[in-house]
Amino acid sequence: MTRPINFGAGPSALPESVLKDASDALLDFEGTGIGIAEISHRSKEFTAFVKKTETLIRTQLSVPPTHHILFTQGGGTGQFSAVVYNFLARYRLLHPNDAEPVLDYVLTGSWSKKASEEAKRLGASRVHIAADARGQSSKTFTRIPAHSEYTFSPDPALIYYCENETVDGVQFSHDASSPASFPFDRLPTNTLLPLVADYSSSFMSRSIPRLADHALIFAGAQKNVGPAGLTILIVRNDCLVDVDAAAALGAPPVPVSMAYKTIADAASLYNTPSVLALYISGLVLDRSQKLGGVEYYEQVNRRKAEKVYDALRDGEARGIYRAKVEQGSGSWMNVVFDVLGDGAEAKFIAGAEQQGMKALKGHRSVGGIRASLYNAITEEQTDHLVAYMRQFSI
Repeated sequence: MTRPINFGAGPSALPESVLKDASDALLDFEGTGIGIAEISHRSKEFTAFVKKTETLIRTQLSVPPTHHILFTQGGGTGQFSAVVYNFLARYRLLHPNDAEPVLDYVLTGSWSKKASEEAKRLGASRVHIAADARGQSSKTFTRIPAHSEYTFSPDPALIYYCENETVDGVQFSHDASSPASFPFDRLPTNTLLPLVADYSSSFMSRSIPRLADHALIFAGAQKNVGPAGLTILIVRNDCLVDVDAAAALGAPPVPVSMAYKTIADAASLYNTPSVLALYISGLVLDRSQKLGGVEYYEQVNRRKAEKVYDALRDGEARGIYRAKVEQGSGSWMNVVFDVLGDGAEAKFIAGAEQQGMKALKGHRSVGGIRASLYNAITEEQTDHLVAYMRQFSI
């Protein structure tokens, strides 16, 4: 049986070899005779697997010893809340007598916007929008702001950005010379900046610029790494703070399952983790390392994205397609565009499904087409989409 090509934005495609290995482990994990969905998360076999998975991430991303790697739950949306709580606690310990701190947010799409709204909902009264990609005249996110558009606060409790916007198809360039790169040179000059990045939809797809300068990088696993249910954190050591001591000084109390120090002190096993999701993610990461790690995927993903954008531009020239994102700001992971003409979008999707390509419909909030080119989507599968796009635009 030939499986369809899943271009879904998440939960998304997983390597078929990993799915087969995981299916075997459902009956017998590591020779224990107990299935992975049944085994104790505190068994020696599973705790060893967790440590191995952490090492796979540390090795492939060159994570320095100044940062912990943690596994938790709640997805990216859970981290919208957790980062506010933990970084307000950190700030209060560093500045016990200061007034209400400022939280800086960079808005480049739907997810960074939702994160800033959550900060306000949790009572952070001084949320400062350091940059808004919509500018003065647009309601949509179609670009990465120019470096000159950023105004960071001098001493914020938090500086937040989303590296890749899954809904809007906008992504920061990881080429420092690009005007669409993150403006590290415009950040405050304080040491140990509270820089937080949501890497949910691009984690492990290519290298992370200036990883060591980040206080926290987080990612929901259900894009490039594994199934839904697991969240991966890379946390700088100074952000593992005593949240109860901070609360005694006036910081908001932090739910125990959201406190980074609690998770770190328990080696990600304070409570029962998403055992199956963590296991499958470990299999994916092991496969990734054998293929060559993020360096391998960076080359493949660049080629995949270039092919799709080339077909999109050719279709634009014929008046068939319209890109939703300005050139230079487009995502490698989520290519979004409109198919022009009455009924053309439905025809495009129906034709794609007839050729075995599924989940190409854009997010309900923006419509159009969205082709998600995560790591598990092969170059051959991408070529199949590109050939269809070119055929449809003739």
